[in-house]
Amino acid sequence: MKKRNSGWKVIALLMSMAMVLGGCGSSEKEGTVKEAEEASALNASEVQEDEVVQGSEDAQDSGIIIPELTIEQSSIPDSEALEFVKNMKTGWNLGNTLDAYSGSDNAGLASETSWGNPETTREMISAVKEAGFETVRIPITWHNHLERAEGSDEYTVSSEWLDRVQKVVDYAMDNDMYVIINIHHDTAEDVYYPDSAHYEQSEKYIVTVWEMVAERFKDYDEHLIFESMNEPRLVGSSYEWNFQESVQECKDSADCINRLNQAFVDTVRKSGGNNAQRYLMVPGYAASLAGVTTDLYQLPQDSAENKLIVSTHAYTPYSFALQPQSEGGSTDKFNVEGGTGRAEIDSLMSALYQKFVSQGIPVVMGEYGARNKNDNLQDRVNFYAYYIASARAKGISCCVWDNGAFAGNGEMFGILIRQKCIWAYPEVVEAIMKYA
Repeated sequence: MKKRNSGWKVIALLMSMAMVLGGCGSSEKEGTVKEAEEASALNASEVQEDEVVQGSEDAQDSGIIIPELTIEQSSIPDSEALEFVKNMKTGWNLGNTLDAYSGSDNAGLASETSWGNPETTREMISAVKEAGFETVRIPITWHNHLERAEGSDEYTVSSEWLDRVQKVVDYAMDNDMYVIINIHHDTAEDVYYPDSAHYEQSEKYIVTVWEMVAERFKDYDEHLIFESMNEPRLVGSSYEWNFQESVQECKDSADCINRLNQAFVDTVRKSGGNNAQRYLMVPGYAASLAGVTTDLYQLPQDSAENKLIVSTHAYTPYSFALQPQSEGGSTDKFNVEGGTGRAEIDSLMSALYQKFVSQGIPVVMGEYGARNKNDNLQDRVNFYAYYIASARAKGISCCVWDNGAFAGNGEMFGILIRQKCIWAYPEVVEAIMKYA
């Protein structure tokens, strides 16, 4: 048990950041977090460090309890791929950082801190490893780091940006961690957009970026995992977060996503080196449960045997984990003993288990989490413990979403105070590790 005193309230106010969430999207049905296209945040470097340290180090026992859970372990097939995902244990997202963007073709290295988080350091990633996380997911946006030939439609990724990405990847690899890198906030009609009207340019973009990334990292071992896209979807449409498999627009989009995933796999495999056998993650529509459990979702054909991982996200139950408090139906309570919230998590994990894991196909939950609502720490601890226990019982590994936001009116998913490498909510980390 641990305690939080009034000093933490001061930290929350000092670290107030207008929320810009990168990873995910907002949907009552699918429970993903809506990606922000504009960011306005108080730069975390302006926080008074002595007050941050005081607020964190003064925490003492306040009666927060990590629940004791017993969840029956499902039968997991004997599979090298499933064992690989099991060894990934539990992960952490470096959110709102290398995925931050301003919309220009080449924003330079300043984009990393443009959404209010500090520059990533080796010490940050070491703190994540020391806490027990075995995996770090590094969301990366590329469209604002392109260099175009004058008078040509051809473009390449800035070598300066690739160097920076590699440096951060190395922080994690040097800590013997699994690392996931992807194409993140690049879903737009002028970049890649998963419908037939934009397919040609979309495939060109996916292939161009992954050719360069695959070449840069082809000698890295299997601890480095490539994820084709983050939550590919029809941005701006009425189906953006509401996939309907019977609707023609959704059918078309699902088909385009399958084709883009195939182009990704083919591009990586032909790049040679360790990429010939690297584990690759491929999402369905919006990385949602509906997007991968539909028969419209198809795993790519692959020259490597059983090296594909289904990528999905779920901020479930939506009413607790993600829904704004100002909306009707939102709750800041999670009953670990039972109730609809727990049942929704069970249903989510069972669906993924039945469709994939039971068939020997690995699944990684690339994003999940519960936003801070009225400092409801005990309920969030209950949620994290149950979510991870339920996932691991089904052979699924998960990466918690951390956007570095601790206060304000937005989506507060911050866990690590990156400026000081201190965990704002050590009880949350303890709950995750207890069942990881």
